[in-house]
Amino acid sequence: MKKIVAIGGGEIGSSGSSVETTKIDKEIIRLTGKKNPRLLFIPTASSDSGGYCETVRRHFGKRLGCKVDTLLVIKEKLSYTEIERRVMSSDIVYVGGGNTLKMIRAWKSCGLDAILEKAWNKGIILSGLSAGSICWFRNGTSDSRRFNNPDADLIKISGLGFVSATHSPHYDVEKDRRPGLKKIMQKTSGIAIAIDNCCAVEFVDETYRVIASKSDAKAYKVYWEKGKYHEEEIIKRKDFKPLSDLMKK
Repeated sequence: MKKIVAIGGGEIGSSGSSVETTKIDKEIIRLTGKKNPRLLFIPTASSDSGGYCETVRRHFGKRLGCKVDTLLVIKEKLSYTEIERRVMSSDIVYVGGGNTLKMIRAWKSCGLDAILEKAWNKGIILSGLSAGSICWFRNGTSDSRRFNNPDADLIKISGLGFVSATHSPHYDVEKDRRPGLKKIMQKTSGIAIAIDNCCAVEFVDETYRVIASKSDAKAYKVYWEKGKYHEEEIIKRKDFKPLSDLMKK
């Protein structure tokens, strides 16, 4: 079964912050069917931040019982064979936030994009937040240009395309996400899936559902049709619904 859990954002205890996504993270673990699954953290978007790696080890390892490994494709010059071995021997791949554009470029240069597709087809759970959720979609709205220019607009970047939609994370907490997505979708076919912090969309084969670690966190289906802009809440349900229904305008 192909499984993706795309999280809109939220804290997992970095720099003394609260832990906000535990309910979602426990669902990621539940999907493996294992009590102590092997989780591979990929922090490429944060330039392989050591502090971020430690936060993930503390949260997913000490708190939630995962066996945590990290894949550093920027700081360590790993061979394709080694990267593939590490990814394919994991139960969960969890991708962190940061500079999405830099991350995708780094993955393509070392072949990690192709390896992640193999992992997806094998049934390894692909997950993450912010840049780590954008990457699974066909396109995403990204603030990657702001790492060099704080005044830069959001841009549309290409992800790995495992979900045939555009994605916007942090939809409730970053004020330019709504207008930025509206503008980008004027020139983008299909639908967008916008996700608040502390909310996630879970994709299992050709089905989906919305889950959240805060009751007021939501996900939305966004699209233009016949010159009119639509933003529709995707209702939270315990059962999974056909993905084809979500993709229809």
